[in-house]
Amino acid sequence: MIIESIELDNFRNYKSLKLEFDGGTNIFYGDNAQGKTNILESIYVCGTTRSHKGSKDREIIKFAEEQSHLRMKVIKNAISYRIDMHMKKNKTKGIAINGIPIKKASDLFGIVNLVFFSPEDLNIIKNGPLERRRFIDSELCQLNKVYLYDLSSYNKILNQRNKLLKNLFFHSDYEDTLEVWNQQLVYYGSRLIASRTLFVRQLNEIIYGIHKKLSGDKEELFLSYEPNTEEDEFFNNLERTRDKDIKFKTTSVGPHRDDLCFNIKGVDIRKFGSQGQQRTAALSLKLSEIELVKNTTNNTPILLLDDVLSELDSNRQNYLLDSIYNTQNFITCTGLNEFVENRFHLNRVFKVVDGVVYESYNKM
Repeated sequence: MIIESIELDNFRNYKSLKLEFDGGTNIFYGDNAQGKTNILESIYVCGTTRSHKGSKDREIIKFAEEQSHLRMKVIKNAISYRIDMHMKKNKTKGIAINGIPIKKASDLFGIVNLVFFSPEDLNIIKNGPLERRRFIDSELCQLNKVYLYDLSSYNKILNQRNKLLKNLFFHSDYEDTLEVWNQQLVYYGSRLIASRTLFVRQLNEIIYGIHKKLSGDKEELFLSYEPNTEEDEFFNNLERTRDKDIKFKTTSVGPHRDDLCFNIKGVDIRKFGSQGQQRTAALSLKLSEIELVKNTTNNTPILLLDDVLSELDSNRQNYLLDSIYNTQNFITCTGLNEFVENRFHLNRVFKVVDGVVYESYNKM
């Protein structure tokens, strides 16, 4: 799986940009706030239909413009794909694969698998449950189209149920319809719980060895999935919290409140771990994500590393660089010193200055 090129029109701070990539390491360096991350974001948007930042379409269209175009060429298993994406400020985005429009965004998933790693990911352990659920969902949606459908259906039903809970203040006679939404919420929610349970189990098998190496054989990391409710108790719990939900006008039970626990020697490092432990566990999590994609798809994912090296010490830098060897990766940084010191081979080097990208030919 290789990304050959990308073209941007009116995306973030780029009026027009066309780049061709190497199948190995592609570096974008330059000062902060020049547009390096925007290039990685455009790749992620083309592969997943959404921004890794959670930005809406209208927010990533260049300021004062009404629409944006992205075009990305990919080769996977000797088959060429051209992904075209057309975004407008006040309309649903249009997507085409090899010139053929697709009706559902889910049809795009599976063509390219991406792992995005940013400095914010190093805080995934100490941040709130929302970040950890987002990690699980973003990976499962890429790997499993059924999960994507279940998650989308669950979120739609959850929104409808919450809307009903708000309306009950004015229309108490609608309360009988809650059971209908409960049944649908349980159906799709139970499927999410089952998929997340399997995902965490598979991830656990991989992360143990990675974290042990990263910590110099000093620590053993275990993940545990913390569902807000068990599958067989979901419906009963919704009924039990009915009055509470009506009072607070929101659904208090379901996988939208799940969490992921990180445990070292019986200690929950989300709450009691040192910053070093939390950052090492986060790095282990992202590296495990790479291996899980390999095992599931028989393809190595494409890696997007946004200014991560500057956040790591030399030992963790070396481990990360060794782990991404022989993969196609896109890395942003402020300078090239980290790679020179690690004698890391750079296949293609770009300098980014105020939304203009220059290719450097001082390859290493």
